Amino acid sequence: MTKLPWYPLSLFSVSLTTTLLVYLSLGNLPPRESGTLTLRPTIPPVEASNSIRQGQAITLNGKTYQVPWTQWQQGDKIRTGISDIGAMNLLGLELLSTNDPSLQPVRWFGTDSNQPLPILARFIAPYRYLDITELISLAGGQLKVNNNTLELNFPLAQINNIRQGNQTWGKRIVLEVDRPTVWQISQAKGHGVVMISGQASQTKLSDYDASFSPKPSLDTDEDDLGSAVSQPIDSSLFSLEDTGNLTKVHVNLPTAHGLNVFSLSNPNRIVIDVRADAMVPKEIVWTPGIIWRQQLVTINSGRKQETFPVNWLEIDQRSPRISLKPITSNFNGQTGTAPLVTTAQKWQAAAAINGGFFNRNNQLPLGAIRQDNSWLSSPILGRGAIGWNDKGQVYMNRLALRETITTATGNTIPIAFLNSGYVQAGVSRYTSQWGQSYTPLSDNETIIFVENNRVTYQQQAGKAKTKSYPIPKNGYLLTIRKNAVSSSLMSPGTNLTLQSNTIPTEFNQLSHVLGAGPLLISNRRIVLNAVSEQFSKGFQKQKASRSAIGLTQRGTIMLLAVHTRVGGSGASLDEMAQIMQRLGATDALNLDGGSSTGLVLGGQLIDRSPVTAARVHNGIGVFVNP
Repeated sequence: MTKLPWYPLSLFSVSLTTTLLVYLSLGNLPPRESGTLTLRPTIPPVEASNSIRQGQAITLNGKTYQVPWTQWQQGDKIRTGISDIGAMNLLGLELLSTNDPSLQPVRWFGTDSNQPLPILARFIAPYRYLDITELISLAGGQLKVNNNTLELNFPLAQINNIRQGNQTWGKRIVLEVDRPTVWQISQAKGHGVVMISGQASQTKLSDYDASFSPKPSLDTDEDDLGSAVSQPIDSSLFSLEDTGNLTKVHVNLPTAHGLNVFSLSNPNRIVIDVRADAMVPKEIVWTPGIIWRQQLVTINSGRKQETFPVNWLEIDQRSPRISLKPITSNFNGQTGTAPLVTTAQKWQAAAAINGGFFNRNNQLPLGAIRQDNSWLSSPILGRGAIGWNDKGQVYMNRLALRETITTATGNTIPIAFLNSGYVQAGVSRYTSQWGQSYTPLSDNETIIFVENNRVTYQQQAGKAKTKSYPIPKNGYLLTIRKNAVSSSLMSPGTNLTLQSNTIPTEFNQLSHVLGAGPLLISNRRIVLNAVSEQFSKGFQKQKASRSAIGLTQRGTIMLLAVHTRVGGSGASLDEMAQIMQRLGATDALNLDGGSSTGLVLGGQLIDRSPVTAARVHNGIGVFVNP
């Protein structure tokens, strides 16, 4: 592929007027009414054929990130787009609410939430891209394409002043910079890092921690610290690290606190707020059929009210453009885990949420996964599940799969599990959906080979996990555990008849099923019963990060992630049910939680930092069809 030369991009004035003039040259923008910009670009949607280059990696000032990008020809100019969540994470853009998926207002330096910078957005499945061509010039950046990598380079800003102040809700750190610049954020429990493309003087680096006394702010229009007097720098709150082309601001986070980072102008500042309610509420129509919302949801918990920051997607699966499907980390079997982002990217899903339970040690599924009418893994313990099909039908209930094998002599043998990592005494069945072979999960199993509904061979296995047995392509394997059934009932040459049925039978009509549990809401009522679904007492009492899937009265699907309450611990199962009910769920199912909790949009996690997310076995992918 031909390499593009470097594009010199002059530093534009960071005024809203100049920015709007740039965008007025791209499309017709009506005048602002009642303090709100209503923008209607006239540029038609980009078709796949208009794309001239694309890739999955961006190098920013020498460091590579896995972020989708694309370039397209518009007139005689080449436009550059970055996936919107990627642009938010890489460049420090604050994406603001919008009901127009083709236009994304952002807050960045010379703009604010009342007069945002409007950026054209284009959906090229499976991602939504922001046209950052002009925005790069605002920061004096340069770009070029090197094979499949987009290289971005920005001049380093000079950090001239650092101040700290107290607010009623927490603490604020302000860094004054001499020019607009970009930054990235990483957060883990108790620790946050803001990586700024800028440099602080050696004096600032050596003196900031204890003795730095800031000069009074010269910005008389806005007191960004929230008080008339700046506070001495508190070295226990943050520290600086110079890495050459980055200044890292390391922030010590109190329990259940997070970072809200944004920029201001006159002078240019990067503001770091440390607060319990760091989430900024927003509603973004991402593409027709997918809405991204961030909300603070208050519920009654015990004798007091609790507020939870909630990230969720509303999916209109009835749209012919939208479809959902269970996704797994391994295309060729059921063993394996991967970051949810990686699995979503591999499946080319526009969005995804983590799914059902699995065994972290052997990386095998522990619950229902049915994909395109094929059981990848059977339900266990009568736990809650959701099923759906491409006609827009959705159903939630507690689920069981009843399979039996009848021999030619009339003996009926129950099948306990199908393609499952859940080990109990009885007979289990494994098909090619499990993989090319089966490795015994317990000692001394009896392996029975079935081809074309006829037993062909039996073999006594030894110690678990020591030998694998090929699964017939035109049949399946049966494994007898704990001598629960006499193997003589299925001697070689015996013809077998298999019957399979779900309970309730409604699941039989649904091509996709994902099980987890417990069931939270049914027909608008909270029906939580973790005991009946055989969850442990510890799980029942646990307060943790949680994810859930729900159905609204409008018939749309909710994908939701919750971590900690404002200033406190994670959500209990009962609190999760109340959150779903408060958001309008008529039916809801708890999914795997804790470190597995993850919500992906546009190829990136939107509910947590990737460093805190564990690998998962499966999830639910959302696909946008052309």
